[in-house]
Amino acid sequence: MSNAALTEPRQPARSARRDVERNYQRVLDAAREVFGECGADAAMEDIAARAGVGVGTVYRRFASKDALIDELVRLSMETLAKAADEALEAPAAEGLEQYLRATGEELASHASYAELLLTRPADPEARARLLATIEELTKRAIHAGTVHPSVTAADITALIWAMRGLVQNTPDLPSGSWRRYLAIHLAGLRVPVTA
Repeated sequence: MSNAALTEPRQPARSARRDVERNYQRVLDAAREVFGECGADAAMEDIAARAGVGVGTVYRRFASKDALIDELVRLSMETLAKAADEALEAPAAEGLEQYLRATGEELASHASYAELLLTRPADPEARARLLATIEELTKRAIHAGTVHPSVTAADITALIWAMRGLVQNTPDLPSGSWRRYLAIHLAGLRVPVTA
């Protein structure tokens, strides 16, 4: 048997894998859009229609809407973990603000269902790592003198929850209002300048 004959069956398999991956991305993109418009109550049929696939294709990959939301949360946690790593590599005086801005961007990109990013069950280890990062970034900012020594990691976590509320529950405010809110709070966290 020739080498060509041995490799021929692999082409359809690769093509099928590409189709599966393309459909996966289309469903995720559509889910972000539809959840963004309708919140977590959006129907799987609407997501399938937006993705341009049959609802069976969606259910083959995600057994339920909860499974689809869990995947969006997992991907968001990956984004936040990457942002946390980058913030830890930044200068001590900048890392905390950098992480908070990245978190605000991630919450804003999922505004209609942002609470799920903070409340949905996720990988406990990933959540623990993010909390440890917040603790470390807060300590570094205090040591660098950019945050008052009385500020705690719990204060920073509360600020993140407040940003979530702002991006999700304030349709009357201009898009990106969370940035102004964060800037005001960051100013309040800083050590007062003394003469």
